[in-house]
Amino acid sequence: MTASSSPTTTSTAVTGTAATGTAGPRRRVSRTAAGAALCLAGALTVPVAPAAAEPGRASAPSLARYHDQHLDWRSCVLGPDDETGRELQQAGARCADVTVPLNYEDPDGRTITVAISRIRATDTAHRVGALLLNGGGPGGQTIGDPPWIRTTMKQVGERYDVVGVDPRFVGRSTPLDCHWPTGSFIRGAGKDRAGFDRAVGFARELADRCARTQGDVLPYVTTRNTARDMDIVRAALGERRISYLGYSYGTYLGQVYATMFPGRTDRVVLDGLVDPGRYHPRLLRGTAPANRHALEGWAAWAAARDTTYRLGRTRSAVLATVDGIRTAAEHTPLRIGGHRVDAHLVPVAVFAGLSQDNDTAYADLARAVRDMRRAVGGRTVTPSPWLAETLDFLLTGSGSAYGSVQTAILCGDASAPRSPETYWRDVRRAREQDPLFGPVTDNIGPCAFWNPPREQPTTIRSDLPALLVNATGDPRTVYRNARTVRHMWPSSRLLTLRGADQHAVYGVFGSPCVDTTVNAYLATGRLPDTDITCERPAG
Repeated sequence: MTASSSPTTTSTAVTGTAATGTAGPRRRVSRTAAGAALCLAGALTVPVAPAAAEPGRASAPSLARYHDQHLDWRSCVLGPDDETGRELQQAGARCADVTVPLNYEDPDGRTITVAISRIRATDTAHRVGALLLNGGGPGGQTIGDPPWIRTTMKQVGERYDVVGVDPRFVGRSTPLDCHWPTGSFIRGAGKDRAGFDRAVGFARELADRCARTQGDVLPYVTTRNTARDMDIVRAALGERRISYLGYSYGTYLGQVYATMFPGRTDRVVLDGLVDPGRYHPRLLRGTAPANRHALEGWAAWAAARDTTYRLGRTRSAVLATVDGIRTAAEHTPLRIGGHRVDAHLVPVAVFAGLSQDNDTAYADLARAVRDMRRAVGGRTVTPSPWLAETLDFLLTGSGSAYGSVQTAILCGDASAPRSPETYWRDVRRAREQDPLFGPVTDNIGPCAFWNPPREQPTTIRSDLPALLVNATGDPRTVYRNARTVRHMWPSSRLLTLRGADQHAVYGVFGSPCVDTTVNAYLATGRLPDTDITCERPAG
C-alpha cells in the first residue's frame, strides 16, 4: 500500500497499495495516484497450472556466488537533494547493493542490483535477526522505511536489524522506466463506448511503450523473482531465517516467499491482505463497494464541515456534488491548472483520496472536490496542493517509473483477458452498480496487450503461523481478503481494526491496540491465543 521518514497521514495515491506513496505505507500514503489501488485483490482467477516451492530442485543452477557475496556498506545519501538518504543517515542506517541474476535459470548471465538499507540491532544480547520490509505497490520503494518502522517498533526495534529493500527494477534497484506520459494506467472507462475505446487505445499504447523500451527485461519483472532476490538478500546478510513485515502487495510477496522458501521465515506480519486466489492484473475488481463505503464516510465528514468546504450540508448533498462533477466532466473536461480533467480522470482523482481515514486526508479530498466543482462551467481553477500533485502524477511523466514497474509486475505475474469486449461487458455491468467507481475498477489495462507470463503463478502454502492485520473498511485490500487468508492459514491470527476505512494499519493509522499487539508478537514470537479485534480509537 508507498516516502521518507515517519508515517504521514495524507493520501495521495490511487492504488494500494492500490493509492499509496513511493514505498512503504508512509511512502504509500504519500505517493500520488494509483499506487495503492493496485495492491488490491480482484476476482479473476488465472487458468494455468501453479508453481510452488523453490528449494531442492535437482536441476536448480548454483547460486553460491550470490549467497556468499560481500556487501559493501556505505552512506545512503546519493546527493545533496536526497531527502530519503538523509533520513536514513540520521537514523544510523547504511546502504548496500546486492547482486542478483536477471534470469535465475541463467545465473551466470546478466546481473542486476537490488538496493537495501539497514539499521542494525543495538540490543545485540537479545537480537532476534533481520526484519525485511516491503511497503507494497507493487512497485513501491521501501529502502527509506526502516527509520519509521524502527520508531513504530519502540523498544523491540532494538533487537532487530531493520532492512528496507527496493525490489528489482524499483527505485534504486536497476530501475525500469517505459517513459509513459503518466504515473498510472488506471483510468475510468468514460461515459460511453467511444470513451471506452479511447481507454483501450491508452492501455495498448502503454503496453507498446514498455515492449519497445524494456522488452528485454519484462519477462523477469515478477513477484517470484523478487522472492528469489529476497532469499539472496537473506543469505548475503548471513541470516538462516528472516522475519518479514509486508503491507498491501507486500503481503502477497510475503506469501510467495514463505511458499517458495519454506523454513526460512521467522516472525511474519502481513498488513492489508491480498487474497492469493484473487491476485491478478485486475486487482481493483470487486473493490467498488468498499470504496463507496469510504466515500460515504468522507461525505459525512465533509457535510459536518460545510462552513469550510461548501460541498453540502448532508452526506447525500455532498455525494450529489461529487456525482454532479462526474456528470459535468462527461460533457466538458474541467480546466484545473494546466490540465484538462475529463470523465476518465475525475473518478480516479476521487478514488485516489480514499485510502486513509483521517482528518488530513479527508481535508485534502474535500479541497480537491471543491476545486473540481469550481471548474465546472469552464472556469480555470488553480488546484490545491494534493490535487495538483495527483494530477501531475496522472497526466505527466513524473511518475512514469512507478507506473511502469507496477504494471510490469502485475502483467508478469498472471495473464489478463485479451479481448476488449470482456472489459466492456464488465464495465457496463459495474457501472450499473456504481457509476463513479465501477468504470474504474473494471476497466481495461495494459496487461490485455502484454506477452504471456514466463512462469506460472504460485500456489500459496496451506498454512503459516503469521500475524494478519486489516481494517474492516479497507478500500484497497478489502477485509474479506484477510478473512480468506486467515481461513487458509489455520495457524495464523487475525488482528482486526474495526470501524476504519483505512489501508495499512500498523504504524500508520495510530491504533495503540494494533501497534502494541504487533510489537508483542515481534518481541516474543508468540501469536495471540485467539484473533483480536481493536476498536477505532475515539476522537
